[in-house]
Amino acid sequence: MTQPKPFKFWHLIFLLVVFIFFIGNAIYSSWWKKAVVKIGGQEVRVLVADNYKHQVKGWSGRKDMGQYGGMLFIFADHGQHAMVMRDMQFPLDIVWLDGNKIIDFAPNLPAEAGIAEDKLTIYRSRAASTMVLELPAGFMEKNGLKIGDTIQVQG
Repeated sequence: MTQPKPFKFWHLIFLLVVFIFFIGNAIYSSWWKKAVVKIGGQEVRVLVADNYKHQVKGWSGRKDMGQYGGMLFIFADHGQHAMVMRDMQFPLDIVWLDGNKIIDFAPNLPAEAGIAEDKLTIYRSRAASTMVLELPAGFMEKNGLKIGDTIQVQG
């Protein structure tokens, strides 16, 4: 019968490095970036959803936007990005952007809290985009935004 090999110090170091990597990655992916978007003569402080975890989560489960005035979704690809109101508890205006230009929008979308995933309304832009901006319902109308207007993102 063979004896098990003794546990070596470098095994412990390796396990510790792997553990630290996974914990660090979990902490980093849960941290939200912030930016300021200039749109319609207003400066809006937004959360930035630039990874899959944040893009799926969005405003889900929150009662309101808290100290932020919106959320900016930044996508790696240029495409027709579909949006849903997954577990939303407040209405939104959704603005699709190609670069810094408004290419489409969906105003005053109703909250869909408690709706099954396969029953959620899917909102799509009429053209390809690189970003989507979610704002409080009524923001577009109040600020006279229209297709072709531009935004600036800082941060």
